[in-house]
Amino acid sequence: VQLQASGGGLVQPGGSLRLSCAASGFSLDYYTIGWFRQAPGKERDWVSCVSNSDGITYYTDSVKGRLTISRDNAKDAVYLQMDKLKPEDTAVYYCNAGRDLSILRGHSSDGYWGQGTLVTVSS
Repeated sequence: VQLQASGGGLVQPGGSLRLSCAASGFSLDYYTIGWFRQAPGKERDWVSCVSNSDGITYYTDSVKGRLTISRDNAKDAVYLQMDKLKPEDTAVYYCNAGRDLSILRGHSSDGYWGQGTLVTVSS
């Protein structure tokens, strides 16, 4: 039972990346999924989430209009499309799956975590 985050890499400012978070050993149908990020020397911050019941999406202000979260329950996967990337988006990105309200409230859940994928935005 695990979450697998992937898709990170090195990209120039203004570029795009698509992160994936895939579940194995369990179904994501009943889980709210959040993306968090941790920049060097900083705390892990909530970035975005998508609810389990109605698929409503939420974003932190700094990424609105640039990042898009989506889910494909048939594939037990969640994606984070990252466009117009900025150097300040550089961080390790983690996905988190939870069945409580924590992620919807901007906090992490005690559910499942992906291992993290590094996004570096630099010229």
